[in-house]
Amino acid sequence: MAGNHESASYSLPPPNPSNQIDVVVPPNPAPKNRRHIIRLPAALIPLSAAVYFFWPSDPDLKIVRYNLNNIQVHTSPKLAIDISLVLTVRVRNRNFFSFNYNSLLVSLGYRGRELGVAKSKGGKLTARGSSYIDTKVELDGFEILHDAFYLLRDLAKGSIPLDTNMAVKGKLGLLFYQVPLKAKVSCGIEVNTVDQTITRQDWDPEAKLSCEIDVNSNNQTITKSDLSLKV
Repeated sequence: MAGNHESASYSLPPPNPSNQIDVVVPPNPAPKNRRHIIRLPAALIPLSAAVYFFWPSDPDLKIVRYNLNNIQVHTSPKLAIDISLVLTVRVRNRNFFSFNYNSLLVSLGYRGRELGVAKSKGGKLTARGSSYIDTKVELDGFEILHDAFYLLRDLAKGSIPLDTNMAVKGKLGLLFYQVPLKAKVSCGIEVNTVDQTITRQDWDPEAKLSCEIDVNSNNQTITKSDLSLKV
């Protein structure tokens, strides 16, 4: 007996709605975030301005006047030099708080070697205030050993280069804090040793200022002054 065979067809069941995953995209919150992004730089503008104006700045030093009282070179019994020089230095406080400085140091040198130092008393500068300080540097028979050759050569030319360096240190009264500040200045001038006059002064703002003074040994005048400034 032949068996009856019935053909059967198979197909995938339809998807179950309960297995579907719906993804819901929330509305773009960009407008709200955009408002915060715009407000942030605007809030930093007054803060940046306050930091710019109230950030501590070093004091400003400037030589406003020279007064050469005397300069003389002795060749016997030893090579020595006499100098009497008065400098008027302006110390300016660029900050919006008071500045207390300990002292003002002024050194005099020749070709990079220090010859003498003068020290003035300290003081207090009000906010954005200035003070003019007279400092006198005197050398009496200072013996020149290392640069004797150059001194004799400059003496023969009638112009002796000198270096002046100034430095001031102090503290800035910033609310409840004391911020240490300092400034240095160097300047160069030319001095005629015959008539003792300063013939040239050149200033250049720098953190450090060097001063070369050429002194004419015949008429005792300052013939050249090269200055650069910084603090």
